[in-house]
Amino acid sequence: KYIVLSLLLAASLWGPYKDIWQTVMNAIWKRQPEAVHRLDQVLKKHKSDFISLFRNPPKNVQQHEKIQKASTEGVAIQGQQGTRLLPEQLIREAFILSDLFDIGELAAVELLLAGEHQQPHFPGLTRGLVAVLLYWDGKRCIANSLRTLIQSRQGKTWTLELSQELISMTTRFTDDLMEQGLTQKILTLVSHIDLNNEFDKLQRERGLGSEKHRKEVSDLIKECRQSLAESLFVWTCQSPLSKDDTLILISYLEKVTVEADGSLDGVNLSLLMALLYCFDVSFLEQGAEDREDLMHRLPLLAERQYIATIHTRLQESQPWKLPGLQATVRLAWALTLRGISQFSDVTALAEFTEADEAMAELAIADYVFLFLTESVVASENFYQEEFYIRKIHNLVTDFLALMPMKVKQLRNRADEDARMIHMSIQMGNDPPISLRRDLEHLMLLIAELYRKDPFNLELAHEYWCPSEPLQTSTIMGSYLGVAHQRPPQRQVVLSKFVRQMGDLLPSTIYIPYLKMLRGLASGPQCAHYCFSLLKVNGSSHAENIQGAGGSPVSWEHFFHSLMLYHEHLRKDLPSADSVQYRHLPLRGITQKEQDGLIAFLQLTTVIVNWSENARLALCEHPQWTPVVVILGLLQCSIPPILKAELLETLTAFGRSPEIAASLWQSLEYTQILQTVRSPGQRQAIGIEVELNEIESRCEEYPLTRAFCRLISTLVESSFPANLGAGLRPPGFDPYLQFLRDSVFLRFRTRAYRRAAEKWEVAEVVLEVFYKLLRDYEPQLEDFVDQYVELQGEEIIAYKPPGFNLMYHLLNESPMLELCLSLLEEGVKQLDTYAPFPGKKHLEKAVQYCLALLNLTLQKENIFMDLLRESHLSLIVTPLEQLLQGINPRTKKADHVVNIARYLYHGNSNPELAFESAKILCCISDNSNIQIKLVGDFTHDQSVSQKLMAGFVECLDNEDAEELINPDEELEPEKKRAQIHHETRIHILNLLITSLECSPPSLALYLLGFELKKPVSTTNLQDPGVLGCPRTCLHAILNILEKGTETRNGPTAVRESPHLAELCYQVIYQLCACSDTSGPTMRYLRTSQDFLFTQLQYLPFSIKEHEISTLNQMSWLMKTAAIEMRVTSLNRQRSHTQRLLHLLLDDLPVKPYLADGEGGMEDESRSVSGFLHFDTASKVRRKILNILDSIDFSQDIPEPLQLDFFDRAQIEQVIANCEHKNARGLVVCNVKYVHRVLVAEVNALQGMAAIGQRPLLMEEINTILQYVVERNKLLQCLHAKRHALESWRQLVEIILTACPQDLIQAEDRQLIIRDLLQDVHDKILDDDAAQELMPVVAGAVFTLTAHLSQSVKTEQKQPLALPMAGQSQYVLMLDGSFTSSPGSESISMGFASIGDSSLHIILKKLLDFILKTGGGFQRVRTHLYGSLLYYLQIAQRPDEPDTLEAAKKTMWEHLTAPEDVFSKLQRENMATIESYGAALMEVVCRDACDGHEIGRMLALALLDHIVSVDKQQQWLLYLSNSGYLKVLVDSLADDDLALQSLLTPQPPLLKALYTYESKMAFLTRVAKSQQGALELLRSGVIVRLAQCQVYDMRPETDHHGMYGMRDPPVFIPAPVERYRQILLPALQLCQVILTSSMAQHLQAAGQVLQFLISHSDTIQAILRCQEISVGSLQELASLTGIISKAALPGVLNELDMDVNEGTQMELQGHIGRFQRQCLGLLSRFGGSDRLRQFKLQDDNAAGDRVNKRDETELAMQQICANVMEYCESLMLQSAPSFQHTVCLFTPSLSESTNRDGPRQDTQVPVVPYWHLPGLGIIVYLLKQSTSDFFSYYDSHRQSVNKLQNVEQLPPDEIKELCQSVMPAGVDKISTSQKYVLARRRLVKLINNRAKLLSLCSYIIEICLFILWRHLEHYLLHCTPTDSQDPLLSSRMSFKKGRLQDSFGSEPRLDFSSGLNRVSQHDIEQLQIEATNSFGESLQKKLLDIEGLYSKVRSRYTFIQALVRRIRGLLRISRT
Repeated sequence: KYIVLSLLLAASLWGPYKDIWQTVMNAIWKRQPEAVHRLDQVLKKHKSDFISLFRNPPKNVQQHEKIQKASTEGVAIQGQQGTRLLPEQLIREAFILSDLFDIGELAAVELLLAGEHQQPHFPGLTRGLVAVLLYWDGKRCIANSLRTLIQSRQGKTWTLELSQELISMTTRFTDDLMEQGLTQKILTLVSHIDLNNEFDKLQRERGLGSEKHRKEVSDLIKECRQSLAESLFVWTCQSPLSKDDTLILISYLEKVTVEADGSLDGVNLSLLMALLYCFDVSFLEQGAEDREDLMHRLPLLAERQYIATIHTRLQESQPWKLPGLQATVRLAWALTLRGISQFSDVTALAEFTEADEAMAELAIADYVFLFLTESVVASENFYQEEFYIRKIHNLVTDFLALMPMKVKQLRNRADEDARMIHMSIQMGNDPPISLRRDLEHLMLLIAELYRKDPFNLELAHEYWCPSEPLQTSTIMGSYLGVAHQRPPQRQVVLSKFVRQMGDLLPSTIYIPYLKMLRGLASGPQCAHYCFSLLKVNGSSHAENIQGAGGSPVSWEHFFHSLMLYHEHLRKDLPSADSVQYRHLPLRGITQKEQDGLIAFLQLTTVIVNWSENARLALCEHPQWTPVVVILGLLQCSIPPILKAELLETLTAFGRSPEIAASLWQSLEYTQILQTVRSPGQRQAIGIEVELNEIESRCEEYPLTRAFCRLISTLVESSFPANLGAGLRPPGFDPYLQFLRDSVFLRFRTRAYRRAAEKWEVAEVVLEVFYKLLRDYEPQLEDFVDQYVELQGEEIIAYKPPGFNLMYHLLNESPMLELCLSLLEEGVKQLDTYAPFPGKKHLEKAVQYCLALLNLTLQKENIFMDLLRESHLSLIVTPLEQLLQGINPRTKKADHVVNIARYLYHGNSNPELAFESAKILCCISDNSNIQIKLVGDFTHDQSVSQKLMAGFVECLDNEDAEELINPDEELEPEKKRAQIHHETRIHILNLLITSLECSPPSLALYLLGFELKKPVSTTNLQDPGVLGCPRTCLHAILNILEKGTETRNGPTAVRESPHLAELCYQVIYQLCACSDTSGPTMRYLRTSQDFLFTQLQYLPFSIKEHEISTLNQMSWLMKTAAIEMRVTSLNRQRSHTQRLLHLLLDDLPVKPYLADGEGGMEDESRSVSGFLHFDTASKVRRKILNILDSIDFSQDIPEPLQLDFFDRAQIEQVIANCEHKNARGLVVCNVKYVHRVLVAEVNALQGMAAIGQRPLLMEEINTILQYVVERNKLLQCLHAKRHALESWRQLVEIILTACPQDLIQAEDRQLIIRDLLQDVHDKILDDDAAQELMPVVAGAVFTLTAHLSQSVKTEQKQPLALPMAGQSQYVLMLDGSFTSSPGSESISMGFASIGDSSLHIILKKLLDFILKTGGGFQRVRTHLYGSLLYYLQIAQRPDEPDTLEAAKKTMWEHLTAPEDVFSKLQRENMATIESYGAALMEVVCRDACDGHEIGRMLALALLDHIVSVDKQQQWLLYLSNSGYLKVLVDSLADDDLALQSLLTPQPPLLKALYTYESKMAFLTRVAKSQQGALELLRSGVIVRLAQCQVYDMRPETDHHGMYGMRDPPVFIPAPVERYRQILLPALQLCQVILTSSMAQHLQAAGQVLQFLISHSDTIQAILRCQEISVGSLQELASLTGIISKAALPGVLNELDMDVNEGTQMELQGHIGRFQRQCLGLLSRFGGSDRLRQFKLQDDNAAGDRVNKRDETELAMQQICANVMEYCESLMLQSAPSFQHTVCLFTPSLSESTNRDGPRQDTQVPVVPYWHLPGLGIIVYLLKQSTSDFFSYYDSHRQSVNKLQNVEQLPPDEIKELCQSVMPAGVDKISTSQKYVLARRRLVKLINNRAKLLSLCSYIIEICLFILWRHLEHYLLHCTPTDSQDPLLSSRMSFKKGRLQDSFGSEPRLDFSSGLNRVSQHDIEQLQIEATNSFGESLQKKLLDIEGLYSKVRSRYTFIQALVRRIRGLLRISRT
């Protein structure tokens, strides 16, 4: 109820006492082993508090003065540093408090401050009022602690089964207290503390607040007194008091008085029982082994004078205030004396033991039995304590057993009195007044004592000694282990008493005797004995003298009398027409007879209730026919009270379904409730009339209540569908109508003599409604009118009662209104906190109302769905909308508020709070309703505060307890605890569903968020800060916080796992939702340090709640992941770091301090601060422990073994009954399965089926058990997946989102390695569940990616010491780059985790891939990704091409030691090959079919493996097993898919990606000679030639992308897409051409075919209409292919039989290709190139830098390719120098070739029929030379920058980064900027290196071509003036027709361009050549050779050519 927050603000009068009580509870009730030691400390420390029980610190003058000045000078408060100033107001209050309780002033201040601190727990109270509560709460704690400590003592009555250590400790401690006079203190306190006085004092000082506060204070005071008294009681139960203490107790009891109703109050009852236990000697029965020892310890016998003193004291004639009390004590003493006299060795005490009779006589004279009945047994506390009942039971049985003479005397006296009464009646006098009725009182005492048996003790059993005939019976007495064993003497005596009292019974005792039997018949065994007794009594052979009727106490007699009454009264019935018959005088039954009948009926009811056998035996008895007789009597005119009893008896009979069925028919037949009106009948009959005319007039309603109870029982036992068929429309309707319209709807307006009866009526009638609705399941047939035939006409049958109730509750019917109004009245009454008559019944009625609403909400969806589908014309409204309606009394929509207000009474009425929470949880699904509810809840400030308090109070409830499998019947306390728990669950579910709705929602209000402003602006505070109330969030955190200060972690996790799970979920939802995340996480971080505290205790592993535990961890890990992400983003490094330490450290950490301040040294060390490889002290990392706690194996339930049902069908039924539960998990609905199966069994006909039924039902049970197991399995797997997902999320966040520098690189690798190995070990276990594979695979993927990344990062670190003259950017591990190859950097191995770890990871990955087998392709997709990442580790990183490496000689390269990369790569390959064909098969299969992503990744993997597979095993496997062919053939399918991609609005791009992967793989295969060969064999190029997609080149679109203003970001334009399709094909061709050495011509031929089959496209590309990076790259690739394929020699290779026409066509194609290629030269080689660049620049403004590089590269590549082509053409067509094929005119001026108008750039610049002049070549040569130097400089600069990245200016760094990462550069850290800058520089260096190589190549070929042409023109060419050049050049070709024509073909073409070369041309050429090939150019060319070509293989090539050209020019000059 009150929560100790920190002990800082705990007052000395409250905090420590609270702490004591908590410790005592933990040690004794909760049995926590660790609490025992704590208890010892606490008791030692606080012993004085127990000794000076309840004493307050006294007032004190100094203190008074100190406090007086505290407002200015301050005062030191205990437990706080420094002094504290107190406000005036507080000081005034402190003085009032100090006077009020007479306590020290400082203590009063402390109390007030504690009150202020605890105020949020008590919304609506001021600190002063809270202080009053705390004061009394402290007293209560100390009293309860005292009682519990005494209870745990060792003693004679009970044992709590605690440890010996604890028992001896508490026994010692309490013995000390007793010696210090505990009894006296307790009795003084009990007499001094008086509720009324205390209240008067408080009232005067305004110390009482609201009704609730008053009630709480009075409860606390009462509890204090009660606990003190009980302390004494439990003491005497365990060990009696000493003589003096006993006397003190007797003196106290002398002065006691009774309550207003004549009973003793709880305190005095306890004290009386304490005294009775002091006198107890029954535990010394003979035969106890330690009896001697016990006798010596019993003060009664051990202390001298004890007996004498007490005896004298009790003999005093002075009467007590309560003579009855005195009599009770005297009786107990007399029995004690009689008990002692039984012991053999007490002769010394003879003088006293003789006096026992006299003492007993005194007691009886004072009406002891009457007092015991009226004051003791009638006390409300009596039945709450088992040992009270046992004590009085012992008292009565001892009296009967030990004093038989006294009992006989009582009987004789009773007989005597009966005779006197009889005589005076005969003589007509009044009976004498002075008659005593002791025997009657004794019987009534027995009747009352055993009537209730709350603890199921069956004490009455001792009165029944089974008589002989019964021993054959099936039911044995409790003492009949063996059939004929003699029962104990005591039992014999008692049973004799019962039997003899019934013999010759005088009429005066008849009724008491029946009542006694009724009491003794309570309980299943007892009822049976009593039934037998009555049966035996009536049998004629019983020796009785009372005539043939047998004993009056027998069934025979009773039923015989009933029949006679029935006969007699039936004659009296007047005809139905005499209307006034009701008012005739009732002859027949006198008052006395009526009482007798009622007594016997009640006895019958009890027996029949308890014993099923008796029920059936009586019913089936042919003479008695009780049911018939009773129904007969009910039709006669007898008083309602008798009718009510008759109905009660029927109710008891109706408990058996067999009887109930016939009882329904009899009821209908007798028309007790009139259901059929005969046409001529004027006057209604039956119970309705009784209710309206008789009962209403008398204002008492026993009959109606009894009728409702009867119906309630019958409805439960058996429910006839066709009730009343044949006379009326069949069905239950008339009964329902009567109950609803006459009883329920009118119950408020009737008058009641007994106020409580109003609520009794409501309760019983609502119970019937509840049962009807509970058992109703809407069925389709309910919604169709069923017609039945009645007396020849068709009428509609009644609907089932549940249907009618649903209909009424789903409309604004009077019934719903009354229910809602009852709820309102109920909550109003409860808010008064005052007892009123019928309170219990009102609560029950309200509970049924709430339950009805609940059931309606549960069933309304099905009901309304069925109604919609049917054709009934009924209108219904969902209940949640009706609840929004206006309340007619208040004129507000406050129904839901009224329902919610019940939560405020959760402590006193848990059931109501539970139902209320359930309703709220149901309604909260709908967000529209949520918004209204928030309005209603917050509309009125005080209501709003109360509602919030109600929710919080329910969540805070301390008594709640989660029972894991509540199968057995619970004791009331446990039941309450379970209900409290369920209420909390519903509230949490309400919060969870509500948080999913859009704001404002109920959850936000309940959790304390802003509703008026945006949610994210909320500032959450601790309760009480800035007036912030205590909200549900505080309560939830409090639940999870409990126990976090101990070693075991949060107690909720162990004790209420389901609750804890939902709490964690709510917190996760708050953190995950964008609105609430900020405030929540801020609050959790700052005020609570929640996550750190909770994560310390992970993993929670509690086997028995596996599912809940996993879910708890999941939510917690997800929340932690969010926290780490958020703190990383906000740069809150210390927070992130603390959590990382906690999760990742593998060193034992000192436990973090409770307040969460880890101290500075923790913050400063990084995770690996201690990695000094001190392996001994390593602990397992928490993140791994969490993984360990998830058990991957899963027990699968045994498959069903069925005898009757068909298994396949059962599986089908189970599948049909599956549905999604609240968590979104598909489970099977057990109820539905049960319903289906039972219906199936019920449908079976025939005798065989009936015989088999039990077996069938048993099998159904087996099936249901299986379904439950199956559901559990599904939930368990779901929970495991959830936990793994969360774990993976946490790991991913740690690796990706947290700042990298918080975990050192080597640690990072170690952590990833550990995680990878562990997660693999778990999933590769044979028992691991396959369902978990996907999640694990995902985790493996992430981990491998990070491993790869971190190993690479580690290698990227530049070496610390730059070698002299050596670039600093040297790869640490790469031998080829460091100056000293043998240095230690190689021996170190790879990565800090070492090669062996890497190999283990690889093996496990491969094992995992193989474990997935054939299925699980998606899982393998992740694994392929992981494997690719892993294999990347062994790939060389991007190295800058510094042009240095080439300086080494070939020999140096060959002898260089193997570097780490190749070593790892070789070992990886060896591992992969060790798996053989199994692995190959899996990967190849995935590459060929299955999911697209799977295919792509498998292809990528193959690509990688093939590239490093030196033995070419995989390539062989691919080609031999036909997979390669399959891949190649699948291109035909791709063709169709790709064609659809070129439409303007494309479908998905999947096809494109798989195509790209496939081509990339094929290209990789083609890179090896063997691979190229295999590909040519499989006809890949032929396939490509057949693909039509390459012919579908889209036109370029200048108007933006298909008319859109903003082109989509992700989907490329059609042109782009086309390029993505074409380029891979061109690349593949190029690679095949390059690789296929041996088959070069065959390859070239196929490629040529490819070119020709797509010639239109090829020519369009060669025209090159627009200039863009893409089109240039196309051109570059294409010219590359043409330069190798479209050559004269290739045509010969085409093995087709070529006729002339085709040949001409082919030649035409080739000629066209040639012309177009030469045409390209002038565009890209000539001066025109710059213009192209400008155009390009304008087009791409975006990432211009990258584009520019690419464009430059592409242009140079095109030039190089065309030049290569020219060279090939020249070489191939002219075998000797003399016959050079001239490709260029001998004109060196470029401008001569320009015909086209300059400005039109779209037209090809050179008309293709014009041959270009040599000028282009010269221009190109010059251009390339100058380019070379600019590239060379830029390359050198970049290399220098790369070596000194850290020294570059920030602007430059930023610029470099931006080209890699256009957006967001400012947000990344400096170190990351350096990484990006390095990446950019490496790219630049390598780009420049490529350009340099292209330039040098172009220069070499230009020189070569120039030389050949000059040679031709200057030496061999005959000018036109002299001879036809064609003739001379054609002479040399005579080899073959084809070659001849082909060889000459170019010139046929060129001749038109060459025109004629005149002498003038040649001279011109010479002059120009000499001018342009000047000295400076030659020098440059030689420099280039020196700078660059020297380190390449073509050394001195340029030099030679330059020399030759120089020579040529010189010769010709000369």
